[in-house]
Amino acid sequence: MNIPQHQLTMTVLMTPDTANFTGNVHGGAILKLLDEVAYACASRYAARYVVTMSVDQVIFRQPIHVGEMVYFLASVNHTGNSSMEIGIRVVAENIRTQEKRHVNSCYFTMVAVDDNRRPTAVAQFVPQNPDELRRHKAAQVRKNQRIQTQNQLKTANS
Repeated sequence: MNIPQHQLTMTVLMTPDTANFTGNVHGGAILKLLDEVAYACASRYAARYVVTMSVDQVIFRQPIHVGEMVYFLASVNHTGNSSMEIGIRVVAENIRTQEKRHVNSCYFTMVAVDDNRRPTAVAQFVPQNPDELRRHKAAQVRKNQRIQTQNQLKTANS
């Protein structure tokens, strides 16, 4: 497979053990998978261990049903010194009808760490096409918003 180093795709069949009380896939099961996909994508790009720093804009657009095939499409959108934003698009497919639905999107900030669990530098991500450039710019906006929110919280708690 020729998947670029900054991207990752994972496919999972949703089985009955992932169901919630309504018979849909439990949101927590999806969050766990999202964290695993973000980890795999970021650590593959950085060639290092990574830790989750934050999760932004987890939007459950539609329910996922037991028996559906779920595709997690992850990409490094932006890098800082040691951090990376990983965007993940989730698509569910009804196996019988082959209908596909965009069911979830989110953004994880992952930090590369060394063997002592201290932040360590990652290679800067350089967008190569219009989609990557669009995602890169949007990631920078989200990063600026996170910094602004953190500064506001520090001021409010002073």
